[in-house]
Amino acid sequence: MTVKKPAPRRSACPLNASLEAIGDQWSLLIVRDLLLKNRSRYGEFLNAEEGVSTNILADRLRRLETHGIVDSRPDPSDARKRVYRLTPKGRELAPILVELIIWGARHHRTDASPTLIDQMEDDRETFLASLSPAGGEHGSPPDASNQS
Repeated sequence: MTVKKPAPRRSACPLNASLEAIGDQWSLLIVRDLLLKNRSRYGEFLNAEEGVSTNILADRLRRLETHGIVDSRPDPSDARKRVYRLTPKGRELAPILVELIIWGARHHRTDASPTLIDQMEDDRETFLASLSPAGGEHGSPPDASNQS
């Protein structure tokens, strides 16, 4: 798959650059799914509880790939399909996602496990170290099914 070069940014502000790469809900949910929910295939993202549409999902995967946050390769079980994983650049988003999950659990009613949120909050380093090194390679933190 050919990856396009990102479009020119609107400004040189670092926050703007970050938001242009990952600043919408769908991109962050894809990163969450790769990092915490062991999802790595298009159909797995499509069937996530938030209900992303096919056109939005395809666009966000392309955008994340263009920005070097995810990469993809042919699915070993069906070369017509792709398997996605976080790049090292994408894995650097883990601490940010953990902070957003903690914030969301603190300020909104969610189905997040209070025990897991406490672990994230009290021992971030251990929690982050428990994540799969590759992101999307089917390693998972303890009780990762309900973290957001």
